[in-house]
Order: sequence, then structure tokens, then C-alpha cells
Amino acid sequence: MAEVARVAERLVPAVRERLARREERMVGEAGLAEQVRAAATASGLVLGVGDLLAVTANVGAELWGLGPLAPLLADPQISDILVNGPDEVWVDRGDGLSRVAVDLGTEGDVRALAVRLAAGAGRRLDEATPWADARLPGGLRLHAVLPPISPQGTRISLRLLRQGGIHLADLVACGSVPPGWQGVLRALVARRASFLISGGTGAGKTTLLAALLSLVPPAERIVVVEDVGELRPSHPHVVHLEARHANVEGRGAVGLEVLVRQALRMRPDRLVVGECRGPEVRDLLAALNTGHAGGCGTVHANTCADVPARLEALGCLAGLRPGDVRVQVGAALDAVLHVRREGPARRLCEIAAMSRTGEQGITLQPALVADPDPALGGRVGAGWPMLAERLDLPDPGPEVSRW
Repeated sequence: MAEVARVAERLVPAVRERLARREERMVGEAGLAEQVRAAATASGLVLGVGDLLAVTANVGAELWGLGPLAPLLADPQISDILVNGPDEVWVDRGDGLSRVAVDLGTEGDVRALAVRLAAGAGRRLDEATPWADARLPGGLRLHAVLPPISPQGTRISLRLLRQGGIHLADLVACGSVPPGWQGVLRALVARRASFLISGGTGAGKTTLLAALLSLVPPAERIVVVEDVGELRPSHPHVVHLEARHANVEGRGAVGLEVLVRQALRMRPDRLVVGECRGPEVRDLLAALNTGHAGGCGTVHANTCADVPARLEALGCLAGLRPGDVRVQVGAALDAVLHVRREGPARRLCEIAAMSRTGEQGITLQPALVADPDPALGGRVGAGWPMLAERLDLPDPGPEVSRW
């Protein structure tokens, strides 16, 4: 493997020059292999079929892909790759961040890698636009920043979106969903309840939402609106809409609020906003209050109790008064599910029931609260009777306290 890497590194400049002369960069796997063979012959190297394929893969990674980071993609446990410099790479395998031995060369090489990845996603990354946020082919979410907004050098953050669908049973088995809560979550979907999943960055909001959307009956049509595509539910009928960033002239942007309105014209059975973080909350709440039951999404918040205030703040971005937001939220949402990262683990820790109080007030009462011990389910709260009535769930009796 080390010999293959050395040969590939030796041939990259020659292959790059040959491709430049052809005025064609993306030549396909067969075309690239031919260029590698020609460059190797010109250098006095003879490559067998197996070596040619291996060297071609390495050269392709250097020219168009992740370069030295490419081997990390083969580890199914890795969810995040964070580059803090040429010789400082961190990964998350589900048990917290750990440093890995990857040499990216120089700061210039890291910058070139970031620019190449951004260009592959159709994004500009330079002094004029020193940041990029995009989805790469193969299920990678890229965020990169350049100096001067990153004074110490180029920084790259990659999130790997594994293609294998995550199911609710998987989350129960790994302890992310407390035992005994599975029936409540299934009832949320089956009864077409409208809900939000709250939590911090990396807490597992998207993972839980994808698992719940996988429970939607196959005959229903799901329309997903996202800034950068991440949701991949195991469902046969999912339509994805993604926001578009402005071009170099600052024009052509298409925001989530526009996409929500477009989604409503696409006959959705379930309208999903991947993350509510701006004026689109106005259109989502309006949709949930006009016959589009079963809608859902995620929102950043520290606790369930913070969600109403967070939605009020987002509503203000859309020109809504706080009282108007509370009225719409109380009528639109049935529940809030809060997830939290506890060390390496990501857990659903609370389900709260939403209700209106008076003309401009709402209350969010805990219905289920997880036990600190992942092996135990938790306890019921004051909001349980309200949630159970909405979901048509039977009274579980005193044994609920041992869920």
C-alpha cells in the first residue's frame, strides 16, 4: 500500500499536466487509467493490472477527491472528519473526537484540497468568499473556511452521511431511544402528529427524524426541504428540495422559505423541514395550520422548554409578532422531542406535549422524561395524559415509571 501511494504521488504532477493539455479534467475512470498508464510509461514504470487500478484510485483521490483523507471513508464508524491543519486531523467514531495520523502536506495543500472539494460541489472558495457549505457526491457534507476568517489556516469539516437507512429498532438497540418509548414514537407517526425534534449540534436530530420518517406508510409522499441535503429516510417516495446559495454576484439565492411554499404545491402527505432556522418557520407553521398534518422538522435548542422562545425568535425574522407565533405554534404542533449528546452517546431524553393556554399563550409539558440510566425507560410527566389522548394511547398504568 505504501509503495502504491508513493508511485501515485510521483505520477500526480504528470497526470495533471496531461489532463491540462487535453483541456479535460473529468475523464472518467477508464480515461484516467489510460493517462496514468501513459504517465507511468513515460517515467519508466511498468504497472500490472492490479497495480494500475490501485495507483489510478490514488491519483484520482489526489486530483479530484479527498486525497490522503480518502482512506478514512472506508471506516464505517466515522461520522465526522475535522481538519485543523496539515498534520492535525480528528475523527468521531461515536465515542468522542480522537486524533488520527494523517499527513496532508502543507497549508497550501490543505487549502488546495478545500478549494477542490468546494469546486466539486459547485461552490466558490477564495479570498472573496472565504467559506463554503455544500453537499458532495457520495453523501458528504462539506464546510470549509479560509484565512482571514480562520487566521491560523484552512479548516475543513466533513460529515459523512452513511447511505444505509437507520431504523427505529436500531436506535432502541443502541440505547439512543429509551426502552418502552418505541410505541409512543410509532404512534406519533401513525396518528399524523406534527412535531419538532430539538437538540444541539451533533446530538442526533437528523438521525432520529430519518428513523421516524421511515415509519411513514409507503403510500404517502414525503417532501423534504433542506439547506444542505442530509435526511435519507428508508422510504420509497421521498422528494428532496435543497436551497441554493447566491452566485458570485450575490444573485440567484433560493431560501428555505421559498422552498416550503413550493413544496406545498407538490401534494405532500408529509412536509418536512430539515432544520428550522430562519423565516421559513412562518410558512411551515402556516402549512401545519391549514390541513398539512403530520409535518415535522428539527430546531436547535438547549431543552424542550426553550423551543417556544426559539420559535418566537425565528418568527421575528419573518416579521411575525411573538404573540402571533405562540398562537400558531400552539395550534400547529403536538409534541417536541429533545435529543442530547451525553459524552459519546446520543439519546432521546424527553418528549413534551404542546398546548395552547389562553389567546396568546402556549405550554410545553414533559410527557416522558428519560432515566439517566440508558437501560431504564424513565418516568411520565404532567403532559402525558394530554399526549396519550392525542395519540389515542391506552393508559399504561403505574408500570410506566419503570420504562
